[in-house]
Amino acid sequence: MRNSPVTRHPDLLVGLETNDDAAVYVAPGGTALVQTVDFFTPVVDDPYDWGRIAAANALSDVYAMGGTPLTALQLVGWPRETLSFDLLEEVIAGGASVMETAGCTIVGGHSIDDPEPKYGFAVTGIVEPDRLVTNAGAQPGDALVLTKPLGTGIIATAIKRGSVDPDVQRAAIEVMAQLNEGASRAMTSVGVSAATDVTGFGLLGHLGEMIDAAGVGAEVHVGAVPLIDGVLDLAKQGLLPGGSKRNLKTISSKVDFGRVGSPLREVLADAQTSGGLLIAVHADRLDFLLAALQAERTEVSAVIGSIVPGNGIRLLS
Repeated sequence: MRNSPVTRHPDLLVGLETNDDAAVYVAPGGTALVQTVDFFTPVVDDPYDWGRIAAANALSDVYAMGGTPLTALQLVGWPRETLSFDLLEEVIAGGASVMETAGCTIVGGHSIDDPEPKYGFAVTGIVEPDRLVTNAGAQPGDALVLTKPLGTGIIATAIKRGSVDPDVQRAAIEVMAQLNEGASRAMTSVGVSAATDVTGFGLLGHLGEMIDAAGVGAEVHVGAVPLIDGVLDLAKQGLLPGGSKRNLKTISSKVDFGRVGSPLREVLADAQTSGGLLIAVHADRLDFLLAALQAERTEVSAVIGSIVPGNGIRLLS
């Protein structure tokens, strides 16, 4: 947005300039605070699962920066005249369960009467400044590693239309509810060049932000990109969220698609909810990162491409 304020301060380590995942501010005493906020409308039918996913999604920005979440404030919009508060209790219980797993304390929040239900969190964490990971440090020669499969946006759309196999739905829910804590711990233990989480702008959009911030280009081996089973079939049926269509339109000028056509293009731009971490790591640390990710039992640890000189994204089929 053109009129968004660009705030500068000597103690602001990460602000708006590079479209990073969260803000990082050094408080008196030297502790670096990581701050982020995220909320959204239901992406699945079950209220408890929606709460779990919303919590994991909000925490993800802190993990992408190498941080540890400390506290969270709940954000609730609820149509009090049309939806039971019993359902809201289930949503909150789901969110609280994931926050407890993450060791993040819910300290309050705010609610409003809203025609459309919304739920999420503002999260504050901490990070050691010398262990901070941003989206701006990728270097030519770095490998690109992804820690969750793609397809949650398309599957969420199929869920809303009642057009998804229950096994596909359950797989997507568990992917979205999984914390990126282990992936974050793995990358900070090894030392990586850059990272971001793959959420609303899709894989191509967030990779585009990463290379723009670093002034580099990227190549993606499309066959190596992990997908949730069944998502390509859903995409072929046209079950595409509006956000994914907008993502593809926005990023197309930066992408050489080569021989990659629909529906794979749409899946690569699919607007993810609580996606995995996209990590750029120096080649001599790649094996250590993959071993650390496997030890942390991340959903996947897929090497999907590399950072190259130049600009833009080239897809290799």
